[in-house]
Amino acid sequence: MRAARIHRYGGPDELVVEEVPEPRCGPDELLVDVHASSVNPVDFKIRSGGQRAVVWLSLPAALGLDVSGVVREVGAKVRGFAVGDAIWSSPSHRRMGTYAERLAVRASEAAPKPAGLTHAEAASMPLVGLTAWDALVGACDLRPGERVLIQAGSGGVGSFAIQLAKHLGASEILTTCSPRNFELVRSLGADRPVDYRTEDFEEVAAGVDVILESLGGEHVPRALRTVRRGGRVAAITAGLPARTEKHGPALGLASMVGATAWRMACSALTRGVKLRFVTRTPSGANLRKIGALVDAGALRPVIDRRFPLDRIAEAHRYVETGRARGKVVIDVRPEPP
Repeated sequence: MRAARIHRYGGPDELVVEEVPEPRCGPDELLVDVHASSVNPVDFKIRSGGQRAVVWLSLPAALGLDVSGVVREVGAKVRGFAVGDAIWSSPSHRRMGTYAERLAVRASEAAPKPAGLTHAEAASMPLVGLTAWDALVGACDLRPGERVLIQAGSGGVGSFAIQLAKHLGASEILTTCSPRNFELVRSLGADRPVDYRTEDFEEVAAGVDVILESLGGEHVPRALRTVRRGGRVAAITAGLPARTEKHGPALGLASMVGATAWRMACSALTRGVKLRFVTRTPSGANLRKIGALVDAGALRPVIDRRFPLDRIAEAHRYVETGRARGKVVIDVRPEPP
């Protein structure tokens, strides 16, 4: 089968589409014919080596953390799935490799694909959906009537989080983006777009109950100053790639952990703010909940561009510009128009 792999860390051109052995289906796994995948910022952080302090790869390695496809084989211990089922998943970092024609995924990390979505649409949602779910539902327990600030609302996680916050009953949803994306974020449910180039979100969003922080670096302490006393902040990036580049993998990780602990302690002691750094939990159970909301019309995919597997390096270059609106999808087995 074909898969996009890296043989060394580096830029987008390190991604090579080549023939590789097909995976075997373990007793607790599903062997899936991959129809579509998508590109997430964590993919190019892993590809560049910025995450190697926490994500160890045995090179060469296939990348990719989103999949929508059809079950080809069912492991002996698996119940609830059958050959021919359409599924979606965001597998763990230890078992990534969705930029490939076939993939073995743990059944516990998969769920039925929402019936109303194409494979391309479905592949755009698992990782960002699980991330937003773990942040707003898990870490922050967003409640009806609360005000929430979502950073980078036109991006993958942000565009999903706006819709989820609306479904959860937020009274006001503020989000940072550029003016060209104001119409998009409003269509998803945002009440107040904030132009990050000309407006200070600390002033506009002062006293919000919840913040989903996705930019890292200086934006984390800024979020802690913005949220109300006793509020909650979920940060989905801790700036590890930048610290790795500056200090190396080991010292970069130590620096990140130290800074994180200090910020959590200070925010808790001085203002009673709960700060949580969130990493997506691969969960078929949560994907079933998300799928039900998709089927009910509460959530929809936001796709910017689609690329065939052969153009995976070009897709990475585009996502790294930071200008993608929603998600960039990889068509592994292109669907008919």
